[in-house]
Amino acid sequence: MTQLPYRAVVLDIEGTTTPITFVYDVLFPYARERVAEFLSNNLDNPEVQRDLELLREQAQEDAAGDFPNAPQVPADAAGNALVEAAVTNIHWQMDADRKTTALKSLQGKIWKDGYAAGTLVASVYPDVFDALEHWQSLELPAYIYSSGSIAAQKLLFGHTEKGDLRPQLAGYFDTTTGPKKNAQSYLDIAHLIHQAPEDVVFVTDNLDEANAAADAGMQTRIALRPGNAPLPEHDHPTLTSFDALFEA
Repeated sequence: MTQLPYRAVVLDIEGTTTPITFVYDVLFPYARERVAEFLSNNLDNPEVQRDLELLREQAQEDAAGDFPNAPQVPADAAGNALVEAAVTNIHWQMDADRKTTALKSLQGKIWKDGYAAGTLVASVYPDVFDALEHWQSLELPAYIYSSGSIAAQKLLFGHTEKGDLRPQLAGYFDTTTGPKKNAQSYLDIAHLIHQAPEDVVFVTDNLDEANAAADAGMQTRIALRPGNAPLPEHDHPTLTSFDALFEA
């Protein structure tokens, strides 16, 4: 068997393992339509309260920085007023395609209810199933690094068209590890998975992320999937299927 030129794999989700259409046409609208009801029903939940505090802090940080018109979540708001302020901020963040920790955490909780009810089933490219099985047979660890929360990642891979893929994944990373466009985040991931950066291959559809991973010393692949945005010229190897990761 040909020896693979890497010892671990780190995968993006959106546009890499999962069609962008599932994220933007299914997951995001699902959370947007249900966030007000979810908050109203869960205001007393300590985890939701922590998310709302993070949302409040993020709104203040945004207003003091690059987003002076960011909708605020007043500290003295309660009940319906709190829900209304939070929903306004969440919808504003979603319209701007923000990737903040508070937003992703709340979205993940809403998706959890949808997966549990069977109203959400995650879409994953067919070659991903085969690749995960192959890596597992080689005892080569595969990890996920996404802007979506770790909880949301586990929900997605736990509820796919082919069932639960979580046993085939070695671990998960999100923005709590660091921004995806920051080279230090990839150095930290390599350290946490006990691999030299040059022995790790990172697959993403995002050029800025690939550049950051390459700056950290990782191998990179740009995923060219149907529906992905066109990219400017770059020096990263590309793939249209994970099958390419097993070629000599």
